Amino acid sequence: MSNAENIKGSSNDPDRSGSLLPAQTGERKIEHVRLCLQEDVAGHGITSGLERYAFKHCALPELHFDEVRLDTTFMGRAVRTPLLISSMTGGSAETGAINERLAETAERRGWALGVGSVRAAVEKEELASTFAVRRLAPSIPILANLGAVQLNYGFGVDNCQRAVEIAGADMLVLHLNGLQEIFQPEGNLDFSGLLDRIKELCRRLSVPVGVKEVGWGIDGETASRLYDAGAAFIDVAGAGGTSWSQVEKFRNPDPVRRAAAEAFADWGNSTADCIVEVRAAQPNGTLIGSGGLKNGVDAAKVLALGADMAGFGRSLLGSAVASSEALEARLEQVELELLTVMFGIGVAEIEGLKDTTRLRRKVNG
Repeated sequence: MSNAENIKGSSNDPDRSGSLLPAQTGERKIEHVRLCLQEDVAGHGITSGLERYAFKHCALPELHFDEVRLDTTFMGRAVRTPLLISSMTGGSAETGAINERLAETAERRGWALGVGSVRAAVEKEELASTFAVRRLAPSIPILANLGAVQLNYGFGVDNCQRAVEIAGADMLVLHLNGLQEIFQPEGNLDFSGLLDRIKELCRRLSVPVGVKEVGWGIDGETASRLYDAGAAFIDVAGAGGTSWSQVEKFRNPDPVRRAAAEAFADWGNSTADCIVEVRAAQPNGTLIGSGGLKNGVDAAKVLALGADMAGFGRSLLGSAVASSEALEARLEQVELELLTVMFGIGVAEIEGLKDTTRLRRKVNG
């Protein structure tokens, strides 16, 4: 079945159709979801940079739309789409239900899936079920997730291995979130010596280890150091979407830190710049482009700029919380937009999109 046919014939899950919007609580994971949905937590004065690029339309694509396909490879395995639901949540009954909905829908549509930080479940076994999504998504790539800084706070290889087992994951991604930790009331601030610890983990863990940012971007020089340390992939997670200094601003009771967070609303490296830099520095490194992506046109741009996979986070969260039907429709729309870009520039496969010369930087961009 072609991807175009798959879009025309998608199914919905009637068993998980209700809203999962969490009530206001003091619990961090629930508050993160609520704030991302209800408050202005986007960066201000900075964009993803993707708006600076546009595709050159091909009026004669010499293709049937149904020939256009999204299947590709990621980390050496066949995948149905080059699309990722980025790590977002887990760690409570409410957020665990969101993970289940994300997993079921990602499995149906062939998206890869990242879960939120599994640290809570490693420390409290009773929370493991909120990340245990493999039973619902047997065929797609699943990424377990931990804060890299936890390697400086007692987390070793065994803890990381346990995180992978809980999620039933194919790989582990370590997130770098230094600025978030500063403005987070529970922040861990010792980021010293992390590169050596990441290198050791990459050498010893049973699955590939990647590294991501959380919305401020990984530049080319930093990516090179991480690849050299053994990182199997990089997710640039650039600026232009959610700003976690702004999220934590709403949670921090310290008025000084709340006020200081405002100064960082425009902080970070834009997603487009990060992808271009990392690909130039490491032509063969596996690369995920995320950070402020809103639609399938954005996904096409990050793939054409050099990413192997396009990641979506907060732009999916509202649909994920609303209903299974809403999430299904949202993912279907992204796929249709991506397929339409490919048809519109005359390429039938993802490799052709990656190699296209029809993505241009706008003259005034």
